Amino acid sequence: MPTSPASPESIIALLHEHDILGTEDPINADSDLFSLGLDSLALMQLLLHLEAHFEVTIPTANLIGSHFSTPRRLAEWISSLQLGTDD
Repeated sequence: MPTSPASPESIIALLHEHDILGTEDPINADSDLFSLGLDSLALMQLLLHLEAHFEVTIPTANLIGSHFSTPRRLAEWISSLQLGTDD
């Protein structure tokens, strides 16, 4: 069982806790993560933290930019991984 369910709020907390985006700009559920600084290095850091925090394995074949567009979309995708229904 995952340690916690993925939600936009839990994604935002993870971003802040590990200073992944390196921004002081406010982040909400529909914030564009790429415009806030999500680049390839930040993405790799985020992937490691997501896998550890939500106890999921993120298949590299499924790394689609749209999955990381907003905290809401990322939470939906992580939830599908937790449930084994990856879209």
